[in-house]
Amino acid sequence: MESRTFGYARVSTREQNLDRQIEALKGFGIPPRRIYKEHRSGKDFERKVYQNLVRQLKPGDTLVIKSIDRLGRNYEEILEQWRVITKDKGASIVVLDMPLLDTRQGKDLAGRLIADIVLQLLSYVAQTEREFIHQRQAEGIAIAKRNGVHFGRRPREGRPEGYEKCLALWRDHRLSARQAGQRLGVNHSTFLKWARADN
Repeated sequence: MESRTFGYARVSTREQNLDRQIEALKGFGIPPRRIYKEHRSGKDFERKVYQNLVRQLKPGDTLVIKSIDRLGRNYEEILEQWRVITKDKGASIVVLDMPLLDTRQGKDLAGRLIADIVLQLLSYVAQTEREFIHQRQAEGIAIAKRNGVHFGRRPREGRPEGYEKCLALWRDHRLSARQAGQRLGVNHSTFLKWARADN
């Protein structure tokens, strides 16, 4: 069976434009009828056009994309899609923005091995960067707390802690004004004054 070459272009929203990706795929020599286009976020991987394209791939076919992130929302997902296409389907992948990521059958074993290593390296770097970001965020929060910065919703001006909860219960008729006042350490008329002001 003759091998075929497909292109896949995706943007996350309707407002974004596919033209740049499509032009690059056409420049690679892919006929328009073989270019699959999709407006869909990578975060939800229910991408009908992409899934349909992958189902069509046969051994010896080639999938061309402009950049590696067209395959998924993170490197775990990209690695999984890479495995499905190259191992399960026996097809090749060409990433136009990264010439090293080219697994076409015409390339020797060393070339395909280099592509796999580069992808693994990119995955490791992305994962490490995510961990650094989380670590920096945690350190920043810890320093801010030590310096007296409070996180979360602030109580309304002049209202004691727990006021919002008592107000919600009172509005739902699950707490009387007197009970709310007792919980907050004020008399019921003060609570009612606050409640009316916050309506």
